[in-house]
Amino acid sequence: MTATESAKQARAAIGAQRTSGTPADRPAAARALAAVLDAAAAGHFPPADGTVLVLPQPSERDAGVIALTGYAVVFADADPAWVTAQLPPDDLSAPLSASFLQKLGERLGISSHSVDMLTCAGSLPGPVPEGLDLTEIETPELATAAPVHPRLARALRYRDEVRAFETAGSLLILGRGVAGRWEVSVEVNPASRGRGLGVALATTARHLVPPGTPLWAQIAPGNAASVRAFLRAGFRPVGAEALLISDLRWQHD
Repeated sequence: MTATESAKQARAAIGAQRTSGTPADRPAAARALAAVLDAAAAGHFPPADGTVLVLPQPSERDAGVIALTGYAVVFADADPAWVTAQLPPDDLSAPLSASFLQKLGERLGISSHSVDMLTCAGSLPGPVPEGLDLTEIETPELATAAPVHPRLARALRYRDEVRAFETAGSLLILGRGVAGRWEVSVEVNPASRGRGLGVALATTARHLVPPGTPLWAQIAPGNAASVRAFLRAGFRPVGAEALLISDLRWQHD
């Protein structure tokens, strides 16, 4: 069974006409979305036939839209019939359009900040490369550190199992985000930019996730320096993503 078939079966099991998700729906929705993401990470994409898969939110926290080539997933506690009615069938870009994201956000009472490039890379074997001098911020300190860097504050709010590392005033942050996927973000100290540190941090992150686990990074397309760094670190573009959140006070990669 393909990831697409698995996701569609999960959607049918949840109930296509349900007007909003419930806690009981979330595990099936998370599995369905994870199946699509895992397949994409492995290079297996659904048919580019304009399908829009509508799922309940995989968690109370996470809602949004992920678009692959000619295929999209809307994961939100909204009536699938309402979602379909908002999307012109001949417009493959509609799920990530500003007008649809605004309507979806208004319906859910939350907002979309931006559309990010969605990239992923496989884990790398072996220990963390030498020379980076990473220091892990202990978990108790994550909650008590003051002031908390905005990127770290965002990770603590929107990811689970957060791990944070620092070096030369720069940050590497890992955590589990949408549908339990491993996500990475980095912040390079302005004084250390232009020296390849961003590439080194993104590459190092691939050594820190469990073996065989894809690692995801959402990157603001306008942040060309970050895009170049992640591409050089072996991340590849998979699609695009817009997350809907209740608090816009955070920054992107």
